Amino acid sequence: MRTPLALFIVSLGIIAAAWWWLATPVSLALAPIATGAKLECVSYAPFRNEQTPHDQTLIVSPQQIAEDLGELARISRCIRIYSIDNGLDKVPELASRVGLKVLLGVWIGRDRAKNALLADKAISLAGQYPGTVTAIIVGSEVLLRGEMTASDLREIIRSVKPRVNVPVTYADVWEFWLRYREVGAEVDFVTVHFLPYWEDVPVRAEDAAAHVDHVRMQVAAAFPGKDILIGETGWPSHGRMRDGALPSRINQARFMSEILDRSRRENFRVNVFEAYDEPWKRRWEGTVGGYWGLLDGTERKLKYPGGAEISNHPFWKLQMACGMVLCTCVFAAAWLTLRRRPASPRLAAWIAVAISATTGGVLLGIGFEKMLYESYGIGGWLVQGLLLAAGLAAPLLSANALIAERALPTFVEVLGPRDRRSRSFMTNMLGIALIVTTLIGVENALSLVFDPRWRDFPFASLTMAVVPFCAVAFLDRPESGSRQLAEAVFAGLLAAASLYIIFNEGAHNWQAFWTCAAYLVLGMTLWRPRTVAAVETALAATTAVLSEAGPVPQPQGQAS
Repeated sequence: MRTPLALFIVSLGIIAAAWWWLATPVSLALAPIATGAKLECVSYAPFRNEQTPHDQTLIVSPQQIAEDLGELARISRCIRIYSIDNGLDKVPELASRVGLKVLLGVWIGRDRAKNALLADKAISLAGQYPGTVTAIIVGSEVLLRGEMTASDLREIIRSVKPRVNVPVTYADVWEFWLRYREVGAEVDFVTVHFLPYWEDVPVRAEDAAAHVDHVRMQVAAAFPGKDILIGETGWPSHGRMRDGALPSRINQARFMSEILDRSRRENFRVNVFEAYDEPWKRRWEGTVGGYWGLLDGTERKLKYPGGAEISNHPFWKLQMACGMVLCTCVFAAAWLTLRRRPASPRLAAWIAVAISATTGGVLLGIGFEKMLYESYGIGGWLVQGLLLAAGLAAPLLSANALIAERALPTFVEVLGPRDRRSRSFMTNMLGIALIVTTLIGVENALSLVFDPRWRDFPFASLTMAVVPFCAVAFLDRPESGSRQLAEAVFAGLLAAASLYIIFNEGAHNWQAFWTCAAYLVLGMTLWRPRTVAAVETALAATTAVLSEAGPVPQPQGQAS
């Protein structure tokens, strides 16, 4: 028992060390929002939980908006809104009560009649609240979305300007300002969006503030005499990597502190994107779309209070404790299996148990955290929950199989005809976990091939399941066997998808590399030849019955 005990202690130590390293906090020289300081402006949308502007019948209550504006007045002098639908026409009135200025947005698109109605409403609000509405933003990224031509956009801007006493502008990403410079002639100032994460060539968080400042100067040179407002800039706190651009709490806080520091030193205006996390955006933009806020979307409080240390895993102690419990359960499963077998298992089996327990212990907290942030809708929760459940079950079931020297079952042993199925409960459970992991892994891999922009990388839960399966497949393989067709097809799909994903995602995306490595390990596990144990058992039983019946009569003239 000394070897398993030593491995158990080492596993617990690795889990503790890994979580201590993962949760190491960072103290920024400048907080995103220093104590007592205020932002110049911040983008605001009032939608909470399942509320969405795509619901034409939704009217957000003035009470809900007033709560948010009261909180925002503590950290900002101004808010930018994008529309006056869904109850947002009450924002100027409510903002005036708490001393907030408003950049009033008009959300225009293909519907010309609706564009005119919204423009009239914005003009009316600017007249009613002259001390609150400081500018009107006619359209946001309408050229980027291809919903309007530059000439039509210029026409609607011209129709608004003579009817208001505040500046009028248009907002779009910097590439489209440089492409349609004629729009600059119609606006009083240029409102430019800089989102380094979403650019065609994503920028690392460490380089993003310098990149934004550099491109801002290019835009300023393209529009001499025009004031430049950075109308959107920010960084997500959760979601998938794009090349070297990694969403995280630390990266979000770092980028915001650096860009705001540059704005103060170089005297340019910044509107921060955005105030609150907006969960509804995950349906259209994936996980990353819902987590751009400086304030939490549920608690409605600052994520990074001034002077506080910032960690990517603020609940790391709980995550570490859960990982240690899982590690303990895996070793307990192995020890319980050991009591039922007469011979001692090989050292390699105990090492495989330790590797499985350590992997699961380190990644359980990450997998659970990713499930909480990345699951959207019933389907999303079901898929993420099943994969995490497989990741939890795999090391426990594999520990039993490794110590019992039981081979990894084939799909046909679990799902095949009755006479070919395994009668072992533990074998069937191990097979079900393998099938769930395979189906979800292949579905996710194909999604990353055909619709990758919004898809997350399930590296944590997938690795928790794949490592134990691989250990069983390579340590407890049968002396002879055949390669199963279904497993071979899935292995081929995983291998082909992995090669494409690595090529498509870029050389700096470690989440993609890790996920593809897990796909390839799962593919190798499925590719291994395996014997259908149930068939062998049936043949053995048939042979036993025939031997009890005595010798088979032979035709005359032949030797018996």
